[in-house]
Amino acid sequence: MKKRNLGKSGLEVSALGLGCMGMSFGFGPAADKQESIALMRAAVEKGATFFDTAEVYGPWVNEELVGEALAPFKGRVAIATKFGFAIDQVTGQNPGGLNSRPERIKAVAEASLKRLRVEAIDLFYQHRVDPEVPMEDVAGAVKELIQAGKVKHFGLSEAGVNSIRRAHAVQPVAALQSEYSLFWREPEAEVIPVLEELGIGFVPFSPLGKGFLTGKIDEMTTFDPTDFRNVVPRFTAEARKANLALVEVLKTLAMAKGVTPAQLALAWLLAQKPWIVPIPGTTKVSRLEENLGATDIELSPEDLQTIHAVTSKVELTGDRYPAHLQKLVGR
Repeated sequence: MKKRNLGKSGLEVSALGLGCMGMSFGFGPAADKQESIALMRAAVEKGATFFDTAEVYGPWVNEELVGEALAPFKGRVAIATKFGFAIDQVTGQNPGGLNSRPERIKAVAEASLKRLRVEAIDLFYQHRVDPEVPMEDVAGAVKELIQAGKVKHFGLSEAGVNSIRRAHAVQPVAALQSEYSLFWREPEAEVIPVLEELGIGFVPFSPLGKGFLTGKIDEMTTFDPTDFRNVVPRFTAEARKANLALVEVLKTLAMAKGVTPAQLALAWLLAQKPWIVPIPGTTKVSRLEENLGATDIELSPEDLQTIHAVTSKVELTGDRYPAHLQKLVGR
């Protein structure tokens, strides 16, 4: 497995990571615990060294799962987790509000260290920018955790360029995590140029468009009632039907390269910048192997030009978040 550096931070990870959220949360019922542990351990054996979780996934259960699965691989893997939601620290209830006050950040770090079974958190993201807490205070709190040896690197998730600059001025930001794929290219306008300027790595989540770019979803697909995609405007039956035009284009391009649509979509992301590390999620070993295979695909400048020319003609339908969640991003 090829390695990549997340910006200028010194954090070196596998070129493709593994998003672990869906094993516990977000896409229907939780996967079987032992199967998830086996999947993560298989990922390590196949060269993956970068795993993504968060306290809010569950809450808590995903961190515990990741901690148990990766305990035998201390020193070989990097685990990223996140703080920032106002989760009740006794009941685990998540009312949906935010809390990035410094004392809360430090309490979350202590709890995450125990659940992850590590001495230091490799990458600690603010999950969403909290408008009630100055970014300088957030970055300062993480800086203190780094100085105390409890955190190694600071990250932001779904932050806008102003927040990125303010945070980076206090404590260098190693990575930004946001959605980016052929299904959602908004970061290209403002975010990616700022990351390049500041030497910050980029960790795209949903690099396969929440599964849409695999070609396995169409307008007839039904999701479990607990699946997050049920409330995503881009995943209404009408939007899916319209957006299949992109998938058909991707299938044609992939067939010409002798790869799968998912592999082509991931290879395209990897080709955008050498400091981009996508984190596709899966609960199946076959999909894990398929995704990791994308790191061996070389796309020529001509390939990239063709992909851009063909996909940019497709007009996509639907927002990526419902309004109440969209207001939490880009601040």
